[in-house]
Amino acid sequence: MQKKKIIKIALFTGIGIIVIGGLLFLIRNLLVNKNKENVFYTVNNETYENVIEISGTVAAAQEQTLQALSDGTVLAVYVQAGDKVKKGDVILQLDDTTEQYNLAKHDYDMATTRISGSERELKLMETQRLSLVQKIADRQVVATFDGIVADLDVAVGDSLEAKDTIGTLVNIDYLTAEVEIAETDVQKLAVGQKVNFTFSALENETVEGYVTGWPAIGEITSRGATVVTAKVRIDNYPAAILPNFSFTGKIELSPTEENLVVSRYAIAYDEDGQAYVELARSGKVINVSIQRYGNEYVKILEGLSGGEVLKQLTKPKSSGWNKNREGRMGGQGGFGRAGGPPPGM
Repeated sequence: MQKKKIIKIALFTGIGIIVIGGLLFLIRNLLVNKNKENVFYTVNNETYENVIEISGTVAAAQEQTLQALSDGTVLAVYVQAGDKVKKGDVILQLDDTTEQYNLAKHDYDMATTRISGSERELKLMETQRLSLVQKIADRQVVATFDGIVADLDVAVGDSLEAKDTIGTLVNIDYLTAEVEIAETDVQKLAVGQKVNFTFSALENETVEGYVTGWPAIGEITSRGATVVTAKVRIDNYPAAILPNFSFTGKIELSPTEENLVVSRYAIAYDEDGQAYVELARSGKVINVSIQRYGNEYVKILEGLSGGEVLKQLTKPKSSGWNKNREGRMGGQGGFGRAGGPPPGM
């Protein structure tokens, strides 16, 4: 009887263990299924920019610092700030009485030399005459290009010394700037690349320009970085932008892309390898065309418009892409309708 009692206890104990194990297994599966049902992913619209960020200040297309070329008293001022001038126009005249006298006397002496002097002496005097003519020219401040007198601070009767600054002449047909490009980005540059400028003077407005070139040599900055100074230009710009205004900008290496992106765990596949998703709210199944986008995401090419909330259809622990299928997964490392699912998805 004692032996039968032991066998009966062992039997009930085994049955109990089996029942408890089954309950634990059932609870575990319920929890897993519950967690899976509560995981959702949103289809997001992501903007991808392939750009080089820059900053600096814009300058006029051309700029001339107006300076006296010699000492003297201002005899005449022919323009004022804001006036437009042509190349060669005289802006300011210094008293040139002495220089005009010296040239006239020299011409008189040359006439005498032609009658009684030697040919060699006459050639020397002709060379000297060129010097006297230049001294007369140096008594004027002349525009070296077509432009606008940006500022002018001088009046008749002022006494000037050589290299005294009296104003600035600018050509603002377009604006230009020099920007530092890191050595690692130089190979990405191309003449004509689009540049988007943002100015503090313009709220919520972008000004478009382009890259015009860069030197075939780098330079080392005070920070110890090696850079190349590229030139950028703006042909059409708002009147609110003036030379020396500061900006930030982006050199566009390729057009900006708008992508619909979602976790790859929201994707499942039917027996034919067709990718599909399931809407979290309605349970509706939608066929989609996708492409690989990094390791954990896919790009939605067709089927969705963005903002949809999707159910999790595959488990994160079953990660990994089937590289053997990449040859038929939509091209460029992605996959489309013709491709099958990665293993575990």
